[in-house]
Amino acid sequence: MIKIAILVSLIFFDLLTKYLIQDNLFLNQSIKINEYFDLIYVQNFGVSFGLFSGYVSHWLLIFIALIVVILIFYLFIKSDKQLEKLAYFFVIIGALSNIIDRLINSYVVDFILLHYENFYWPAFNLADIYITIGIIMLIISFFIKSKIVK
Repeated sequence: MIKIAILVSLIFFDLLTKYLIQDNLFLNQSIKINEYFDLIYVQNFGVSFGLFSGYVSHWLLIFIALIVVILIFYLFIKSDKQLEKLAYFFVIIGALSNIIDRLINSYVVDFILLHYENFYWPAFNLADIYITIGIIMLIISFFIKSKIVK
């Protein structure tokens, strides 16, 4: 039951922040927070970093994302390692949140922009952070597993 509450809370928080950005900024408007971080309203019609934007239907992207979530959920169920399960859980939360956003808007709202001088990382959102945390945890769990095997 706690996992469901965490899942719903994190998805809600991601969708709420996306809504607040859409409601308070114009498209491509940015607000400088400090010399490394801006808030910006970007509509991502593609996949990661806007790849395939305009070339692939949002319905196809939703379908592919749902298949990936099902596969990750299968790995989640099969895993007997707590860190691995938690990692899959974070990836699922992030993916579901971006799927819901794409269902609502036909695009994903990105709003976090990190940069250093003239070097900019593509804009992203909280769901992307959840996925990244999950991937980092998975990598750590794989390293732990490989050290145990040796």
